[in-house]
Amino acid sequence: MEPTFLAASPFLPVIGLSVAILIVHIMLQGMTATKELGSAWNAGPRDGNRKPEGKLAGRAERASLNFRETYPAFIALAFGLIMAGDPHGLGLAGAWLWLAARVVYIPLYLAGIPYIRSLVWVGSMIGLAMMFVVLMF
Repeated sequence: MEPTFLAASPFLPVIGLSVAILIVHIMLQGMTATKELGSAWNAGPRDGNRKPEGKLAGRAERASLNFRETYPAFIALAFGLIMAGDPHGLGLAGAWLWLAARVVYIPLYLAGIPYIRSLVWVGSMIGLAMMFVVLMF
């Protein structure tokens, strides 16, 4: 079977790394909750309303939820740009900006650093906007 144009897309490493970030979020959320509530809670069915109440577990959960709010848009835009054929332009730069900002966002959120964290989030949104502009125009 011959490779398709998708196999040569420079967006694929960014998409692959984005999956790694998703896994990091899931692992951080699970590890911080397990540290607080114990392995029996984690291994069990988690019935009831018992939730982690600590700062770090809460931050890990909120950071994960924040990532998952923009992740579908990133994936849709990345695949749209693959299909549209923007191999090395503004769209790819936007994808890398989104990825870098999302990586930096994690420790800033876990550490509870205000303002800078928000600026990094804005940077990730600028990356998505760059991708959107290329796709639409």
